Amino acid sequence: MSDGLSSARPWPAPAKLNLFLHIIGRRPDGYHELQTCFQFVDLCDEVTIAVRDDGTIRRGAGAAGVDPEQDLCVRAARALQAATGTRRGADISVSKRIPMGAGLGGGSSDAATCLVALNQLWDINLSVDELAALGLKLGADVPVFVRGRAAWAEGVGERLTALYPPLAPNEHNYLIIKPNVFVSTRDVFQDPELTRDTPPITIHGFLATGGGNDCLPVVRRRYPEVARAVDWLSTYGAARLTGTGACIFMVCEPARAREIVGQLPAGYEAFMVRGLNDSPLLERLAA
Repeated sequence: MSDGLSSARPWPAPAKLNLFLHIIGRRPDGYHELQTCFQFVDLCDEVTIAVRDDGTIRRGAGAAGVDPEQDLCVRAARALQAATGTRRGADISVSKRIPMGAGLGGGSSDAATCLVALNQLWDINLSVDELAALGLKLGADVPVFVRGRAAWAEGVGERLTALYPPLAPNEHNYLIIKPNVFVSTRDVFQDPELTRDTPPITIHGFLATGGGNDCLPVVRRRYPEVARAVDWLSTYGAARLTGTGACIFMVCEPARAREIVGQLPAGYEAFMVRGLNDSPLLERLAA
């Protein structure tokens, strides 16, 4: 039932950093109005897909502890089937490198990669706008991964402005630290002490000031492990929280990063990565 050629080369699903995150309001439906800047990094999951001709969607390897029926890749494939009426299916396996509950967007990226890859492998040929709209139903971060460009984001994160030079972020090297804790984005955004009235800024304002992360005070209070990690990394430079965490990061050249990682406290994971303004998924799609 499977087309072995389609699984010969994995599809990349990159992690992202929120270079800043401001919450500028709350909508009547309870969702928050955000401003953020997304940049990809070269830490990637790998999604392997083998096309089936019987319509079955089946997950092989995937995120530990996640029910296959709730897996975002499976949901993305079924959403694409439902939207297009295709009778084709797929065997989907994910080699996970991006930690879960970390603020790096791994699940959303995996789902976006499945949408983009299956759109091609199933010969559906939906537009990028159509795929992004479908992805938004799976999660607010999915559209930026579908589009594959570093982006300024507003709304719930779905109103995207692709950033090209000279407005694109610098593709710095980063050191990412993950303490041994899973952060609940839902709990952070429901916290009554969360700042929800930060004045809006412009892209030029962000480039001038760097912005901040309005979730950090709540995450520090609710997750002492993150607070300790921020304090530790801050002794080496300007540490920032990505999304709602748990990961924190700083601009750091590889040689310095290796020195810092040599002092890494027990229970922390470290990732030395390169910032990317273009997702590696775009290159894979072109190939």
